[in-house]
Amino acid sequence: MCVDKNRTTISKLQAMEELIPINVLIGDRTYRIRISPTDEEVVRKTLKLINDKIIEFKTTFAGKDMQDYVAMVVLWYATQQKAGDSQPLVDNETGEQIQAIEKLLDRMLLD
Repeated sequence: MCVDKNRTTISKLQAMEELIPINVLIGDRTYRIRISPTDEEVVRKTLKLINDKIIEFKTTFAGKDMQDYVAMVVLWYATQQKAGDSQPLVDNETGEQIQAIEKLLDRMLLD
């Protein structure tokens, strides 16, 4: 059993080594995340989509602060995913990364 646990730990460490750090900007905040190099293009395109939507909502709707606009984008994004478009906006792995970014945002906003 100890051997299996060590193999799992080694596999996780190897996976961590393959990740690259990038700085991402969402709204007016910068976050440092680690991603797989193969996901970088998708993550950057998703970030561009998110930030473009934030700008769109800022010009269209009244809001008190950036958190309001980020919340509007999250609602829009979730609605688009549930609408069952013929092609999803992002794959499952990117969706998980977005959830991780959302958790980071939540933590930062609560501090």
